[in-house]
Amino acid sequence: MEKKEYRLALAEAVAAAAAAGTLLRRNLYGPKKANSQSLHDIKLELDVRSQRLIERRLHRRFPEVAILGEEGNRGGSQADERWVIDPIDGTVNYAYGIPHACVSIALQARGDGEYETVLGVVYDPFLDECWTALRGGAARLNGRVIRVSDHSRWSEAIVTLGFAKSRKSLERMLPVFHRLVHRVRKIRIMGSAALALVYVATGRMDAYLEPGVRLWDIAAGGLILERAGGVFWREPIEGKHAYRVRAHNGRLGGAIRRLR
Repeated sequence: MEKKEYRLALAEAVAAAAAAGTLLRRNLYGPKKANSQSLHDIKLELDVRSQRLIERRLHRRFPEVAILGEEGNRGGSQADERWVIDPIDGTVNYAYGIPHACVSIALQARGDGEYETVLGVVYDPFLDECWTALRGGAARLNGRVIRVSDHSRWSEAIVTLGFAKSRKSLERMLPVFHRLVHRVRKIRIMGSAALALVYVATGRMDAYLEPGVRLWDIAAGGLILERAGGVFWREPIEGKHAYRVRAHNGRLGGAIRRLR
């Protein structure tokens, strides 16, 4: 699509996220069918239903754009543009009736052989909070421009951690937790990568660290954080569309690098 269409695409992504969010709100406290379960993860039938709802809406308006989603793909892997969808980020929270989960939708365009996120939407249906950003524009929460915090010392910082799912990633983060716990104001482990990123973007938290997440967890929130003045560092790791992430307000970068 032409760049001038990105604003229309953003509006469609917001509408799709809102429709999926309504589905999640209606089913938060009801019985949920698990399609699969492991020690540290759950995949729900509602994950699939939410993604299909989003796909139908976006494909109807932009049939030429591919889809890369947690619950399946549509279109070619070398498409010029692709939607990147996490229909429920924070599925374990949601499965247990904990209202800390969201819908995440990004649009990526290919340039010089690499994909770049050009718009992002993260919608928390339980607080009715919608974060948006277009590359080159401001990050917004429910239409209001947001910025990261100005905290520059660990003693002021609230840091959110993700421990991912594998034994290796869990063991990697435990020493980080122990190094941080007596240095920062608070550590939070809340269970949604997308919400962690936008909370840093909004200044509610100051940094987010996780050793292993998938692209659909971070594509939208990462752009929103960057457009709010923060730093979104990610490094590919073993696994398809898998990354190690360090995100912060731009003032804690040196301290975070010294944790390694």
